[in-house]
Amino acid sequence: MRRQRPPAASWIDSLVEDRVARAQAEGQFDDLPGAGQPLDLDDDLLVPEELRMACRILKNAGFVPPEVQTLKDIGELERLVRTGADDAARRRALARLNLLFARMAEARAARGGGLELDEAYYRQVVDRLLGEP
Repeated sequence: MRRQRPPAASWIDSLVEDRVARAQAEGQFDDLPGAGQPLDLDDDLLVPEELRMACRILKNAGFVPPEVQTLKDIGELERLVRTGADDAARRRALARLNLLFARMAEARAARGGGLELDEAYYRQVVDRLLGEP
């Protein structure tokens, strides 16, 4: 079964996804080192050396960056919209989702990113949750 791509996906994204799917179907990922082993989530090689200690302290203190918390909230609201007991609860959840996506779009715009992906993602989420094609 082939996955549907978001409308904002470029031809490069399509090409990469097709090649990864083909390699996976051919079993090229079956014998990779570390297969079946848990991921080392404490790997901080991508964090600049001067920030590693501060990041580790914040992580150990249970600090969650605002962006991560927002994504977690979006996931909870999406579940509520799908399984909400009544229409009023679903409408409130959709309104909250709309607010969170707007805040994410503002934050992305402030950092110089565009709004197109956020709007496309929001439309896909709402359509999927409402059962529309």
